[in-house]
Amino acid sequence: MLDATLTQQLKTYLANLREPIELVATLGQGKKSDDTRELLTEIAALHDMVSARFDGAGSRTPSFVIRRASDPDVAVEFAGLPMGHEFTSLVLALLWAGGHPPKVSDEVMAQIRDLEGTYAFEMYFSLSCHNCPDVVQALTLLALNNTGVTATLIEGGTFQDEVESRGVMAVPATFLNGEMWASGKMGVEEILAKLDSNAGARAAAKLAEKKPFDVLIVGGGPAGAAASIYAARKGFATGIAAERFGGQVLDTLGIENFISVPYTEGPKLVAQLEQHVAENAVDVMTLQTAEKLIPARMPGGMHEVRFAGGGSLKARSVILATGARWRQLGVPGEDEYRNKGVAYCPHCDGPLYKGKRVAVIGGGNSGVEAAIDLANIVDHVTLVEFADALRADQVLQDKLHSLGNVDVLLSAETTEITGDGERVTGLVWRGRHSGQEHRVDLEGVFVQIGLVPNTEWLADSGITLSRHGEIEIDGRAATNLPGVFAAGDVTTVPYKQIVIAMGEGSKAALSAFDYLIRTEPVTDIAEAA
Repeated sequence: MLDATLTQQLKTYLANLREPIELVATLGQGKKSDDTRELLTEIAALHDMVSARFDGAGSRTPSFVIRRASDPDVAVEFAGLPMGHEFTSLVLALLWAGGHPPKVSDEVMAQIRDLEGTYAFEMYFSLSCHNCPDVVQALTLLALNNTGVTATLIEGGTFQDEVESRGVMAVPATFLNGEMWASGKMGVEEILAKLDSNAGARAAAKLAEKKPFDVLIVGGGPAGAAASIYAARKGFATGIAAERFGGQVLDTLGIENFISVPYTEGPKLVAQLEQHVAENAVDVMTLQTAEKLIPARMPGGMHEVRFAGGGSLKARSVILATGARWRQLGVPGEDEYRNKGVAYCPHCDGPLYKGKRVAVIGGGNSGVEAAIDLANIVDHVTLVEFADALRADQVLQDKLHSLGNVDVLLSAETTEITGDGERVTGLVWRGRHSGQEHRVDLEGVFVQIGLVPNTEWLADSGITLSRHGEIEIDGRAATNLPGVFAAGDVTTVPYKQIVIAMGEGSKAALSAFDYLIRTEPVTDIAEAA
């Protein structure tokens, strides 16, 4: 199961074990059980602190438990093989069960250990899902550090009947105590915030204790990360406040246009950005959703940003880098069948539609790439494009048209997504020139029609927005408000690309530097009172 490279890597990692662990498998007949036996046998052979048994009594076959030999309650269960994107999750589970400390803060570890109650998690992942490892690893961390938490991590492709019976049509999908609890990517801090009712109040109090920043960046994507590095290198007190570090890049799989790097993947690039930011004096505050910007009353004064949960931060200058999110179709059935056949991540959810018929909405690069990827998994793909021609790069169009299980509909307006109350059953589209309506029977719809800027929270701030909701900036990344700058996909700068966002973030930080050194600090009378 493991090639020579993976074998050597795993052997190196297992040298960090501090105490013995046991692998206890529940197996049956068939290739997947045979593969599980082979994998566990290979792992056990790499270190004398690892043993493997095949007499488990789990409810799923194949499955296996990783547990601490000295305390069997310290355990996590995998159903199916955690390979592909989940191989790292397997390695971490082995190390954490064996006493190797996780790379999380003491505060987070204390919150995990102090969590009260009983929580039985079941989480479904796919091997091609780049969003799933964060959830798998977070639940593993909880289960191995709090005996009130159990986690069963299930590879959906191995348990297709179970996936269908429980209505799982998007991953990561997390069940708690038998009920659907969350869909989508979450880190350990986000999970703890959902479980711990006092987490919000503690987070707000923590923000209140912070001194004003010289530069506060709202948003943690490529623009925000670049801005923070440039600002910190100038010696300014710099902070990033974001819902999650990495932004949309976390949801991007293959990246082939990041200059000097022929190929990388979103989560890998985000990890590198995070490491680079950490090497500078930047205060990174995640799980912070900005709700209101209160500009300074005069140049040189303090701007204030208020966040959901009641917390707020102040700064002499602010860089808005809140990015964008997937644009919705806005047609009947889209919201009703979200995660029940309507999806936005083909890499994550595509394997759940193996052998089925799906549609992709959108003829740009994202849409055509999605159709190509899905055509290798599903039975048939219908690509629906509103315009009279596809907008994707020609090389992608050529590949698309070479596929025998793809139909392309041009000048087609999607008017409705239909379902039976439980899941998607079809799509209705209207010919833009003929006006005639058509129906396509299918089980999944992947929406790939671009992005919408995250600027709703700025509605009453005085910031000038374009008719598309983007923040209007000049050539120096300055907004119409003194001391407030903006960068990345949230702005009017054309071409929403990672490399452009990084450049714009760097420019915004340099402009903030120029503003700060040329503007005398002032204290508002109302603030001083």
